Amino acid sequence: MTEGGDREMSHRPLRRVMHVEDEDDIRTVTKLALESLGGFTVASCESGAAAVEKAVAFKPDIIILDVMMPGMDGPETLRALRKLPETADTLVVFMTAKAQNPEIEKLKSLGIAGIIVKPFDSMTLSSQLLEIWESQHG
Repeated sequence: MTEGGDREMSHRPLRRVMHVEDEDDIRTVTKLALESLGGFTVASCESGAAAVEKAVAFKPDIIILDVMMPGMDGPETLRALRKLPETADTLVVFMTAKAQNPEIEKLKSLGIAGIIVKPFDSMTLSSQLLEIWESQHG
């Protein structure tokens, strides 16, 4: 691929967001914020297993994963998504209330694009996500 082709591909816009969260209220607020304020198409999943099942068909540009979920937690879901050829290179952002440095460093070591700390500001969530996107594609 030419250098220009690489650059062109790196500037594709962020459009499709998959959000994986076991708490209904957080899922609802996130979807509303990302769709109405960010203009994104959002697929909400209530579990890691649901995300793995829906990811290939949805083709997300970026995936927001809650860290602590029953069943498959965020890191387990990330590992499962990385095994799928269609999502092996999809950007992943963890969303967590555990914002202490050791936890953040451990999560970053898993090869994620960023971390959004809970509680998050629904008014700035879209811009936070865009900043992460741009930092990976700029």
